[in-house]
Amino acid sequence: MALVSIAFRGTTLEYGTPGQPLVILLHDWYGRLSGMEDYGIPLAQRGFHVLVPDLFNGWAATSAADAAILLGRLTPSAALGTISELVHSGRTYGAPRVGLVGFSVGGWLALLMAQSGNLDAVVAYDAVLNNREPGVLPCPVQLHFAGVNGPDPESFVARLLADGTTLERFDDFTAARSFASTSIPTLTTQSDALAFARTTQFLERYLLD
Repeated sequence: MALVSIAFRGTTLEYGTPGQPLVILLHDWYGRLSGMEDYGIPLAQRGFHVLVPDLFNGWAATSAADAAILLGRLTPSAALGTISELVHSGRTYGAPRVGLVGFSVGGWLALLMAQSGNLDAVVAYDAVLNNREPGVLPCPVQLHFAGVNGPDPESFVARLLADGTTLERFDDFTAARSFASTSIPTLTTQSDALAFARTTQFLERYLLD
């Protein structure tokens, strides 16, 4: 096992100005690697206040085997509590709208959190809710699925459509799973850039005035 100790471990990274529309970025099962900064800074430059929590208590992985170990340590209820506190804090400091962007396990947590009704938009990469996780997602949802190794989205997508959820779906058959983990060699630059552009446009549509 070769886990990596990350910078600013256990803290929440922040970009932009409190009081602007809030976007919370939730890392994938590799942990909060440097690719999250590549999302956070450009979003802040577009007028968002961006927060990036560390859900793995200071650790990250650079292999799927080690990522699975970190995932096994995650307590979903604690992670959802952390996210809920950030949403509440953002509202307290004047954020008019709040959205989540999550990757892999972060996407799953984002979708679970969206059921609370406290979000204005959610973007999930390679994540679905299963039939044991029922509930309506009342905010607009954007889903991104990689062409290989991703979850089967069809039943979840059908459920969202049946519920009347505002939905955008994109399938990228040139990408592997970890869109935001740019230190993991499973992603083409083109697929990552296109997904980021689509995510940004979606957030601007539903969070900015």
